[in-house]
Amino acid sequence: MSYRDASGVRLITRNGRDFSDRFPTIRLAAAALPVQSCIIDGEVIACDDDGVAVFELIRNYRTVAWAVHCAFDLLEINGEDLRKLPIEVRKQTLATLLHGSCRNIVFNQHFDGDGAIIYKHACALGCEGIVSKQLGSPYQAGRSAHWLKIKNPAAPAVKGETEEDWS
Repeated sequence: MSYRDASGVRLITRNGRDFSDRFPTIRLAAAALPVQSCIIDGEVIACDDDGVAVFELIRNYRTVAWAVHCAFDLLEINGEDLRKLPIEVRKQTLATLLHGSCRNIVFNQHFDGDGAIIYKHACALGCEGIVSKQLGSPYQAGRSAHWLKIKNPAAPAVKGETEEDWS
């Protein structure tokens, strides 16, 4: 999660660790957003030459200047709690907020369509998998009945490598 408020920007993992110093360019990008405050849910990644996220690329370094925060949800903006709004409204607001922003915070695109076909293509690209979220759903922390995560069993992070907590 990226938290931006009057005290600055904090990048906090789901386990509550502050990784702000590890990702200075993401912190600076969040500070430059045209808002007084926001909470962005997402995942920090680093990609290989093929554009595939590889956890090892951020695991072994103390500071990773070229990492990217893939933003997939917006929970608060300028003091307004958005968590009860439908996901499609939150994502549209997030897309608007991030439009033209620094490349270290990017809007995580979503795809409407047949989940099986999207999953097949994600696996062919070497992605870790897909997350399907129900239209109209509010935000809930942690696992939710409103979304489903399907992992690619051939992806390195799924094949027994320990995935650290980067979100």
